[in-house]
Amino acid sequence: MSATHPNAVPPFRSRIGRDARSGFPAVPHRYRLHLTPSCPSSLRIAVTHSLLGLQDVLPVTLLPAVPDAPDGGYVALRPLYEASAHLYPGPALAPVLSDDWTGRIVSTHAPDIVQDLTRRFGASTGPDLHPQGADARIEEIGRLCDRGINVAAQRAGRAGAGVAARDDALATLLRGLGSLERRLTSTEHLLGGHLTAADVQVWVTLVQLDTVHRWHLDAEAVYRITDHPRLWSYAQRLAAHPAFAAHLDLDGIALRHHAHCRGSEAAGAAVRIVDWPPYGGRVLSGGSCACRTAVSLCRHGTR
Repeated sequence: MSATHPNAVPPFRSRIGRDARSGFPAVPHRYRLHLTPSCPSSLRIAVTHSLLGLQDVLPVTLLPAVPDAPDGGYVALRPLYEASAHLYPGPALAPVLSDDWTGRIVSTHAPDIVQDLTRRFGASTGPDLHPQGADARIEEIGRLCDRGINVAAQRAGRAGAGVAARDDALATLLRGLGSLERRLTSTEHLLGGHLTAADVQVWVTLVQLDTVHRWHLDAEAVYRITDHPRLWSYAQRLAAHPAFAAHLDLDGIALRHHAHCRGSEAAGAAVRIVDWPPYGGRVLSGGSCACRTAVSLCRHGTR
C-alpha cells in the first residue's frame, strides 16, 4: 500500500473569515489553490472549486502528479512553506490554499478549505454544498469515508497481515459501503435531492477505492465490493458531471500510487469496477455502471 508520510497531518489551519478582522477576509483574487488531482484531498477541493464556479475568483496552480522533492514534497511549494513557518522541517505537500498578498499559507486542511470555498466564496456562484443544519451529517459521512472505507481498505489489502485481520477490515469496509448504498435507496444524493460536500467526498473515496486500494485486494473481495449497484451507478453518474470529470486524472493517480506503493499487487487489480471517463471530461458513451464487467471477471476465475 502507499506509505503515509509521518508529517502528513496538516500543519496550517487558518480560515477565510467574514471580514477583515479575521486576518484572511474573503477577498476575490487574493487567494490561490495549489493542487494535484492525483491526490484525493486535492481532487476533492478541485471538484468543489469547479462546482462553485470559482475559476475567475480564486485561481488554481496545478502541480505534477508525483511530488518532485527528495523528501516527498513539491519544490514549487517550498518557498510558501518556509515563508509561513521558519525553517519548516517537513515536506511541502499539497493541497495548499495560499494568500498571494502575503506569500504565506492559509491552510493545508482539505475539509476547512472546502467549507471556506463554499461559504465564503461560493454563496452566489454555485450550489450550497454546505447547507445550514447539515454540518453534522456531512462530518458523519466524512468519518465513514476516512475510517470505514479508506482505512479499512488499506488494512484489508495490507501485505503481511493475517487472514483474520484482513477479513475484519473487509467486513468494516463492506459495512461502510452498505451504509452508503442504503442512503441512496430513495434519494438521488446522500443528503437528499441536492448535491452537497458529502457527495463530493464520497465520490473521491470511491475513485480511490477503485483506482488505488483495489490493486491490493483479492478478486473475491473486489467482487463483494461491486455488490452495491446503486452506489457504483451513483459514482459513475457523478463522474459524468463536467465538474467531476474534468479533474479525474487516472494516469496521474496511477503514477502517484506506484511511485509510493509499498505493497504487492493482488488478483483484484484485474477487476475494474467502473469505466471512469477519460481525463478532461470526455465522458464515455452509454453511462451505465460497469459493475457487471467486474462481476463477470470474478465469476470466471480471476482470483
